Amino acid sequence: MNASVAIQVLPTVTDDEEVIRIVDEVIDYIKSTGLSYYVGPSETSIEGDYEELMEIVKNCQYVAAKAGCPAMNTYVKIAFNPEGEVLTIDRKVTKHHQ
Repeated sequence: MNASVAIQVLPTVTDDEEVIRIVDEVIDYIKSTGLSYYVGPSETSIEGDYEELMEIVKNCQYVAAKAGCPAMNTYVKIAFNPEGEVLTIDRKVTKHHQ
């Protein structure tokens, strides 16, 4: 695993229930990739191969649009180490959830 991303998709809709529905569709897509992920209150972290993660980040926009989102703002944080490993989600957060 040479990369991890944290992604936040913010649909530009005014109804909170619609925001939740669209974001849930994006999270369901992320789950379907089979990669390790962690859903937080403001973003979802995913870890894996850099190229695969960049494809997932791109597809998150399309999933939101297909779910009926007319426009969105997306924020992405990327940790990338082309020659090695990055810190895992587990190592970063497990101690805080025991």
